[in-house]
Amino acid sequence: MLTASSMMPTAISSPSASPARLILFYVALYLLALAQGFYGPCGEAFGADQFTPSDDANPSAPAFRSSYFNWFHFSISWGYAIASAGLSYVQDNAGWTLGFGACWTAMLLCLAVFLLGTRTYRAKQPADGGTFAVTVRAWAARVFRRKDATPTERLVLTPQPEGGGLIVIAKLLPIWLTSLVFAAIFSQVSTLFTKQASILDRHLGTATGIVVPPAALQCLSNVTFIVMLPLYDRVIVPLARRLTGHASGITMLQRIGASMATSCVAMAVAALVEVRRLRVARDAGLVDRPDEAVPMSLWWMIPQYVLIGLAGVLGQVGLEEFFYDQVPDTLRSVGLALCLSIFGVGSYASSILVSVIDWATRRRGDSWFSDNLNRAHLDYFYGLLAGLAALEVAAFLHFANRYVYTKKEEL
Repeated sequence: MLTASSMMPTAISSPSASPARLILFYVALYLLALAQGFYGPCGEAFGADQFTPSDDANPSAPAFRSSYFNWFHFSISWGYAIASAGLSYVQDNAGWTLGFGACWTAMLLCLAVFLLGTRTYRAKQPADGGTFAVTVRAWAARVFRRKDATPTERLVLTPQPEGGGLIVIAKLLPIWLTSLVFAAIFSQVSTLFTKQASILDRHLGTATGIVVPPAALQCLSNVTFIVMLPLYDRVIVPLARRLTGHASGITMLQRIGASMATSCVAMAVAALVEVRRLRVARDAGLVDRPDEAVPMSLWWMIPQYVLIGLAGVLGQVGLEEFFYDQVPDTLRSVGLALCLSIFGVGSYASSILVSVIDWATRRRGDSWFSDNLNRAHLDYFYGLLAGLAALEVAAFLHFANRYVYTKKEEL
């Protein structure tokens, strides 16, 4: 649908798109969001189940599971890197139709490959023989104190060694809440970081070389995933395992805490880079000329992208493994959905924070997010996020030190 919407003719006399084209475009976007909502938690949980079924008595299973999450993100990072670097260049220089068409073709190829393996996938029913619908009805019977619960529902209602699903999920809420700032920071890669890069000198090499699209810099975070995940899985984890005796080198919560600290450093570095950019713009007399590129190479932004990528290697993967592992076997997809919701809510939280700060600062003069970035103060905002990240680390350590793992980790 996106490919079709990009092929629809645009009236030369009208700067805005036709209603039909807008409807097709927005319906396609919402379908993509719906598809991602289905695929994200279910696809990743299904993949993890191929390596660590619930009845697996292998004592090294936790290490295999942790390795799976690392390599899963290693694989999808290639797709993100190609999309952010290659497709953004194609769309800027050859048109949106070709870019969307390439995505559509790739999805058809991936679907074909997925269907080829249908007979080989492991897809077991829950150990109690129930379905998700039965589990929901059982929870409803508990809430409303139903006396006519079916035998299967009573089986689901019976306390399990892992604890009730609702109780387990409630235990995860402090970790969920203290991860929102991390998610808000992560969302800056595709928003303010891209806007910041758009006003820098984006020539690759000489002044007559290729101009790098601002969105293409997002691939630096993906490249960090591609480089660091194999290094983490094959070098860092074995070394840490020798020191700690833990199957995964460090615990899942330690990995998440390290990612939050790294995101704090990333925001501090981003603030310093923006301070320098504002100074260069002022020295070059470009404060009131926002349409001209600041004579400062976009490669100055590499450190903040790499640090955000490193934080993602630790935190994004660590959170998904944690929420997959710490819920009952029948709720693994729900656990991953709860984890992925962190990043959705974090993005909304970032948008709300930007809107509030924009409203407050605009009343007193130039907004921190002014369209003229040379008069804006993204450095203040990045500094604020760094401060919030530091508070987040303190709160996370408080809850993490008191958290009791639902499943005993293998040592």
